[in-house]
Amino acid sequence: MATSAQSSLTAPMAACRLQKLLAQSGLGSRREMEAIIAAGRATINGVTAQLGDRVGLDDLVRVDGKIIRIRMGERLPRVIIYHKPEGEIVSWQDPQGRPSVFDKLPRMKSSRWISIGRLDFNTSGLLIFTTDGALANRLMHPRFQMEREYAVRIVGQLNAEQVTQLTTGIELEDGLAKFERLFDEGGLGTNHWYRVTLKEGRNREVRRMFEALGLTVSRLIRVRFGPIQLPPRLKRGQWLELTDAEIKHLLELVQ
Repeated sequence: MATSAQSSLTAPMAACRLQKLLAQSGLGSRREMEAIIAAGRATINGVTAQLGDRVGLDDLVRVDGKIIRIRMGERLPRVIIYHKPEGEIVSWQDPQGRPSVFDKLPRMKSSRWISIGRLDFNTSGLLIFTTDGALANRLMHPRFQMEREYAVRIVGQLNAEQVTQLTTGIELEDGLAKFERLFDEGGLGTNHWYRVTLKEGRNREVRRMFEALGLTVSRLIRVRFGPIQLPPRLKRGQWLELTDAEIKHLLELVQ
């Protein structure tokens, strides 16, 4: 593994901010850990932790009274690729009792899977899960501008003016949105496929962009997130865990 990637995500250290280490330990994203600390739910050596507190290997950390094993060594995080089918939610709980993507993932005792981005209930394709909140943040945070690539099937076909609108910018209720790239993939009958790429992950953004032009998206599949492609051999509802070599390469790419 490259030294720079190791130092930013997994290298040992004498002391580090509590929220970062809790995220690396698989409890959730760094933002979620900051909320836990701010709510007074974390302690260091029996004292209520504050945002910005640093901890080392000799410190005893608890969250909601439970001892947390702080990971400060070179152990690699776990990363899973999942091919989400339509009809599953990306949430741990759902009042409506719908199937969750987390039901399909391997169980863990001391940490939990963190979803890198989400997909709508009716959208299928690539989802990435990790045990490392710092890695999840690196892939999701808007400032890193990780590309998302989708295969989109619409009812009808784009004309030249619509292609220009989609690639130069369409004003949505939450701001301007545009595709970085848009390719015609062909189609039969009333259905036509396109391949689109964008650098953000706003809620239902791809669907809303086409709907703004009066076009209906009949199928939406995410095929790439940043440097990770959806493997063609991975069937819907199946997951694949990255090898140590693949995880090291990923850490090098996103450092």
